[in-house]
Amino acid sequence: MTVTDSRSAKLDETMLGAGLLAGAANVIMQLAHPGVGYGVVESRVESGRLFGHPVKRTRTTLTYLAVAVLGTDEERKAYRKAVNRQHAQVRSTASSPVRYNAFDPELQLWVAACLYRGFEDTCTAFLGPFDEQTLEEVYRASATLGATLQVREEMWPGDRAAFEEYWNAALEKVSIDDTVREHLYDIATLKFLPAPVRAPFARFNLFVTTGFLPPRFREEMRLSWSPRQQEGFDRLMRLIGTAARHSPRAMREFPYNFCLWDLRRRLAAGRALV
Repeated sequence: MTVTDSRSAKLDETMLGAGLLAGAANVIMQLAHPGVGYGVVESRVESGRLFGHPVKRTRTTLTYLAVAVLGTDEERKAYRKAVNRQHAQVRSTASSPVRYNAFDPELQLWVAACLYRGFEDTCTAFLGPFDEQTLEEVYRASATLGATLQVREEMWPGDRAAFEEYWNAALEKVSIDDTVREHLYDIATLKFLPAPVRAPFARFNLFVTTGFLPPRFREEMRLSWSPRQQEGFDRLMRLIGTAARHSPRAMREFPYNFCLWDLRRRLAAGRALV
């Protein structure tokens, strides 16, 4: 996501590493669409299941974001091809409660829109409000989030006003049932990690995840949130944002810079990308 304005660029690179805190919230947003939610819960791609292969799944997700934001057009094309091979196995069966297909461009547009919405919300939480021109520049650059999947260029809303129209209409399709909710709660409380690793961070991760969720998604997840919690969340995010802004660039961009390096290494060696 390369933009010319210096404040835009600062927003861009500062939020890369710090934005990991919002990762579980964004997964919830994506899976709140029943077609995406059941596509993940019922996925037959064993190697891509977070609870079976947490390190591999995390690497492939972060690499997708890294190549979408920092990669070249050729790298995005190569990664899209690799992801497509996995997505070919993700489709509903006769017993699925909803119909879905990972190649459905409308579902992929929803995923890309959630990524953008999460990015903008994260920027605001860490760095405070941005002027419309800066956000419009970042929005235009965000089209690569969908292009790295299979979202056609004309499907991506032309500007932020058009995006808001799309987003508000798409929210009507948001619905999280008990099956998907349980899966997402386990992600928010880090149950895919070994107990000794999970225990010290589970409550904190649930707190920041709930804080990053827009109200509609909190309601679907049945997560309570008070004004006092919001105040604490806001203070914490401002502190983290300040620390991120004063960190070396390589640290601000970690682990995405590492994932992009790994992608390029795999490409050069002819190894599998996902």
